[in-house]
Order: sequence, then structure tokens, then C-alpha cells
Amino acid sequence: MSSTYTGERRTHLRALAEMLPAHGLVGRMMGGDDPMLRVWHPGTGRQTIVFAALTPDGWVFLWSPGGQGRTDDLGRTARALRDTLDPPPPG
Repeated sequence: MSSTYTGERRTHLRALAEMLPAHGLVGRMMGGDDPMLRVWHPGTGRQTIVFAALTPDGWVFLWSPGGQGRTDDLGRTARALRDTLDPPPPG
């Protein structure tokens, strides 16, 4: 991967990381030359790893299980991550 590509990935992930506390989540950059973002919910202990990927339609965030968010809508992406990491419904 080129350093430009890595730099763009890192920029998108850092922007998302800055948004997380407003949604009750915590994030930490990891990966050095292969940047990724570890995201966790302090109340539940649930966590996931977020990747930034370039698609034909632009940059997106991807996380397990099957989560996806747009880099140009950080608020919606942070809310989707919060939904992923919130406590599971009773039952």
C-alpha cells in the first residue's frame, strides 16, 4: 500500500475516534503501517475493530459483525457502532 493510502486511512480513523466519546464509546488507534481503530463500550465491555477501506464509491468503515459506515457521515457511523456495542436485548 502506498503511504498516501495509509495516510488517508489513518485520517479517516482518527476523525471517527474523535467522534466516539460523544456517543459513549472509546477508541484507540492500532496497527502502525496498517491502521485500524479498536472501539469499545465502557459499560458493556463489548468491542470491535474498525477498518477504513477505499471502495469505488469512496471511503467506508467496516467492522464486525457486518457493520459498515460512511466516512462522510461520522455521526451516523458512531451511532451505528454504538448500536453494535450496546447491550443485547433481553430474551
